[in-house]
Amino acid sequence: MVGQIGRDLVLRCAELPESGGSAPVVERREMLGGKGANQAVGLAQLGVPVALIGVVGDDPPGAAVLRQASDDGIDIRGVAQRGDTALLVDLVDAPGNRRLLEDIPDSSLVTVDDLDRSAAVFEGADIVSLQLQQPPETVLAAARRAHERGARVVADGAPEESIRDELMEWVQVIRADAKEAELMAGEAVDSEDAATDWARRLLDAGPELVAVAIPDAGDLIVWRDGSRLFPLSKVEVVDPTGAGDAFVAGLIAALRKDAPPPAAGELAVAAASSTVQRLGGRPDLTALAS
Repeated sequence: MVGQIGRDLVLRCAELPESGGSAPVVERREMLGGKGANQAVGLAQLGVPVALIGVVGDDPPGAAVLRQASDDGIDIRGVAQRGDTALLVDLVDAPGNRRLLEDIPDSSLVTVDDLDRSAAVFEGADIVSLQLQQPPETVLAAARRAHERGARVVADGAPEESIRDELMEWVQVIRADAKEAELMAGEAVDSEDAATDWARRLLDAGPELVAVAIPDAGDLIVWRDGSRLFPLSKVEVVDPTGAGDAFVAGLIAALRKDAPPPAAGELAVAAASSTVQRLGGRPDLTALAS
């Protein structure tokens, strides 16, 4: 897993204040966070051996999140320490609407040098998952190394246009939310038909499976021989933070066992559905491990 690691501060209020106002906090939680860390935690909970390549600060919060990652059963040999730890503040109101504040220093991004220092982590990996909010040169280098070692590559997000064509040649699975899909497509991907057409075009570029979130509809999985739309789960949404990360973890865990795409989608959706019923982006997927 190559991606972001940070400290999550989650604050739940009955309602979020307007400009100049204030509101009492009903619940507060602090935890290991960041997209890369959340996905790694989910994989570990699903029984998948997972190593994390990322960066935490050379500071007390960095030491704390590293301890948490290790306690979660994640291999942290590939985690560098420098600068300040990334901080993500998640503001959530009673209906489950959220606002996210991100303090992500440049020093917290993964570099190609970090990959060089973590070469041993790539050895033996059968799947390498890339969070595409990392620098494009890092994403491309990580995908190349995974490909050279025979590992499948999973990409989460929208790659920058400068690397998109080359990256798609090495990626087997890509997942995008609605905004990321629109960024890649150059137009809204807001219906099943539009998402299917876009995913089919993406498959022609190299990937074997595309997953895309469709607003107010659900998650669409498209592969070479078929597609399936998974409608939105009818659960009470406490906090949507981390749903996509849990989805990716479930998808990887299923594909690693060579599950067919519909079964992989079912586990991914179940993981996302479980996570939105909790406060904060940290998943609890142990009940789905079987």
